[in-house]
Amino acid sequence: MSEPSDTWITESDTTTQVVAAALAIVVGLILAIGFRGFDRSGFTQGLATFLLGVVLLVVGVGMLLFGARQVITVDPRQRRIAIERISRFRTTTRVIGLDTVADFSVAEHGDQEGGSIRYHVKAKLKTGGEIALFVGFFEGSRSRLAMEKRCDRLLQCLQTHR
Repeated sequence: MSEPSDTWITESDTTTQVVAAALAIVVGLILAIGFRGFDRSGFTQGLATFLLGVVLLVVGVGMLLFGARQVITVDPRQRRIAIERISRFRTTTRVIGLDTVADFSVAEHGDQEGGSIRYHVKAKLKTGGEIALFVGFFEGSRSRLAMEKRCDRLLQCLQTHR
């Protein structure tokens, strides 16, 4: 088998993440302000809409404050994958040795019946655990073909020097 190419780095799309957070904040504000005078006699649609607005507002602010940029570095020569999460408050790095990985496959999450499906690469460890890679705001997360290409590239790295 041929030698895998040099190190490759994939970063999450922070622009899309910020846009999603801003959209949640705007919609949350509209709903919370628009339905703040709900009928206090019982649990009404107005109260439910107001609470939905508050939840969206909290989620949007949380995404802005605690959302992290994710950088995945695959180094075939050192036989490792480094997953780095960079947020406003801290940076964490998790390193996975390719020698600890049994297999890679494409997995999906989301609603198949009318919902939005997103794809990611799943690393199955020899110990039985699983690690999801390229989850979140990565380019190509809605394309199974894009994730299959990443999975094939990881499988090539895994097969080399086994």
